[in-house]
Amino acid sequence: MYRLRSVCRASRRLFHARAVAGDQVLEQLHVCSSEDQVLDVVGKNKAKLSVRHVTCAMDMLWRFQKDRPHILRRVDFIKNHPQFLTLRVLAENKIELMDDSVLVDTLYNVLRLNVELHDSLIQELVTEASIRMDRFPMQTLSKFAICLNDQHLQHSPLMGSIAEILNQKLDTIQDARVLTTLMISVSALISPRLRDSLIEKADSLLDTSDTSHFNNPRRVVQFLRNIKHSYRPLLLKCNQIFIRNIKDLDAEYISIILGLYQSLQFSNCDFRLAVKRRLTELFDSCTEPTSFSKLFASLGPIAGEDTRERLENTALLLADEFNSQQALAVAETMVEMESRNLQLINKIASIFYKDLDLCKPMEVTRMTQALITLRYQNPDMFVKLRSILVSYLQTSVYPCEVTMLTRVLSMLPCARVDEAVTSRVDAVLPQCSLSDLNSLAIVIAKWVRNDPSHRHATPSVYVKLLQKLNMVGLERLRHADNMDQLLEELKYVPGEWFEEMLLEETMGSLQRLMDQISVNNVTELALFLTRTNHLCTAVMDRLAVVAMEHIEKIHYSGTYATILPFAILNYDLPQGDEFYNVCVEHFRPHLNSFDPHLLVLLAYSLAVADCFPEDLIRKIFNVDFLAKLDAQLQTLPDALNMRIRLRLMELNRAVCLECPEFQVPWFHERYCQHLQRKGCESISAVQQQIHKMLGEILGGMNYAKVSVLTPYFYAIDFECILDKHRKPIPYVEPRVLVTEGGKVQWGPGTASQEGTELPPGAQRVAVDFLDSKSFCKNSHHMKGEAMMRKRHLEILGYHVCQVPHFEWNSMELSTNDAWKEYLRKKIFADQS
Repeated sequence: MYRLRSVCRASRRLFHARAVAGDQVLEQLHVCSSEDQVLDVVGKNKAKLSVRHVTCAMDMLWRFQKDRPHILRRVDFIKNHPQFLTLRVLAENKIELMDDSVLVDTLYNVLRLNVELHDSLIQELVTEASIRMDRFPMQTLSKFAICLNDQHLQHSPLMGSIAEILNQKLDTIQDARVLTTLMISVSALISPRLRDSLIEKADSLLDTSDTSHFNNPRRVVQFLRNIKHSYRPLLLKCNQIFIRNIKDLDAEYISIILGLYQSLQFSNCDFRLAVKRRLTELFDSCTEPTSFSKLFASLGPIAGEDTRERLENTALLLADEFNSQQALAVAETMVEMESRNLQLINKIASIFYKDLDLCKPMEVTRMTQALITLRYQNPDMFVKLRSILVSYLQTSVYPCEVTMLTRVLSMLPCARVDEAVTSRVDAVLPQCSLSDLNSLAIVIAKWVRNDPSHRHATPSVYVKLLQKLNMVGLERLRHADNMDQLLEELKYVPGEWFEEMLLEETMGSLQRLMDQISVNNVTELALFLTRTNHLCTAVMDRLAVVAMEHIEKIHYSGTYATILPFAILNYDLPQGDEFYNVCVEHFRPHLNSFDPHLLVLLAYSLAVADCFPEDLIRKIFNVDFLAKLDAQLQTLPDALNMRIRLRLMELNRAVCLECPEFQVPWFHERYCQHLQRKGCESISAVQQQIHKMLGEILGGMNYAKVSVLTPYFYAIDFECILDKHRKPIPYVEPRVLVTEGGKVQWGPGTASQEGTELPPGAQRVAVDFLDSKSFCKNSHHMKGEAMMRKRHLEILGYHVCQVPHFEWNSMELSTNDAWKEYLRKKIFADQS
């Protein structure tokens, strides 16, 4: 019996092999070398075509296109060919005969061949696949999910079912490609629990998968971007894979990664330096518009002056071949580069003008904004842009789109605002996020200032609009019940309108929701508190408790953001020493993993809080570290570059003054001299008033010096010297102080002469006027940087008299005598 069955099975295999071998149509398809030949075979054999022939033909048609550059693909030729219609009809009639994987492959292929989404073939394929998908292997399910994404069905019940299957079968997936494809597809529908499970699974599979497959980490980063979750450990793991494969990445791929990183607010020094080297290597090979525009957008912001000039010159040569999207990428990069290449700007504007009617609303707003920032001068162009923007605005129903269109419209010169614009803004206000409301408030305030009726105290339509906007913002805050969602809306909000109208209500909402402070939102909340300069002790206490309890779950790089508000706002926590110690011990093992600029910022924030971990300080003031920092600074935007250099100088100064035992040299003398030459600060009216009164108090104007530069280059408003009897000592030359013994003392401009002596018992007095920037927004609490400055001046031997603006401008000091008495008490106070 068993022998007979074996013979039967062998006979069936032999018959099948002969049938396949004798399938002439299949043989003809397999030898085809172009889509023309495939379609010709279809036309000649339409009556003989089986399901196998049909799906094979579909697969070959797409395979021929996939292997070609986009510009050489013949999708339109195939789509309009009469035999392709025959193929589609046959495919639709044979759907039920298709295997599961063949069914999904066919759907995938016809979508890639740009068959209309409403075509009955696609509808029938999706319907049949949805019936079978519970039994699909995970690889087939991932491909079906891609097909649903291609049809913009990310939020459909079908995708929800795929998310549920993924949740149930996640442990069975061992292929990183299958997992990452599904992650992207279901990203709009996942719960926090499934999100964390997917991240954990992706982390595990990236460790075991081939690191040369860099599309897997790219999809992981795309998933994190989609869910707006900057999970640092996984990002850094993906980043390392990109760096290892940098030689295989082209300009377009690098452009995609940089765009994803920008959305996630993630930057890595090693990756930026590797990208800079790789793109420089690719420069000469990017000779067609698509690859060059990607190269320009990626390399321009991180390149040096010579490379930027080469980029602009090449862009001029290729400009006539750019389409509007490529021209837009170049224009926005020129904005980032602060380029003023007039010839290239005019060239790009002409491309925009030609294609304006074909562009989407967001593209037109970006074009307008780029041209305005680049200072393009062409009234006719801006008239056309305005007309198009207004027409888009009248039909837009998305609050974020209306906000963007309105904001860009307000940048264009115009005598009056169209009623269509104001009515559209009024209609979407109730649906706007706090971020959108903030943008609209800036625009409406501008309209109010330009409105003639405003000067006559007549409530105009703009004033009413602003009142409604204020009400909507307050209501949105009062009904906020989710800390994470609120922080997401507040990420880009702070500004004049927000501070005046919503800041107090926002702090009330954060206080009401502070039980929702968790390890996942600690850093975002800390950054918000730092940006607002608002001291809310209850929220900060809770933030510190959560951070200390869950410090091991906070990424080491997140300790900078966590510490920042406490240092900058000078808040002395009840458990302050413990908080800083916990944070320092958490990041200490990872000092070699920090980006150089972030390590400088972290050390500076700790210095403001009077905390100087020795290993951190020695790590920074090391030749190798400073060389790496210098290389990184060359890839950063100019504003951030200048900020980091300033913070390094201030850290260097703080360490020299407060930790001389570390023996860190002061190496910023020339840098400070350069800053001094560039600076041209004028003396305010209040400072002139104080100077005049100091002259009267001390016995003459030559007893007080203005804008004095101390050792280590602190600039103080006024300096005077009191001898051991608390009597003023006069200056006789602009930079010279004559003492009782006839010795010459350092004065303004001689900052390096730190070792000169004062007369026995004498003391320098620094008088500093402190404006509102030195204090928290909601109180008279002095911020950390002002306190650090006072510490340092005292170390330099000064008696520091700080004159807060709220004291100087108070009702109590409304007369000259009161002001002089106030200064006299400050200066001559006994410093026992």
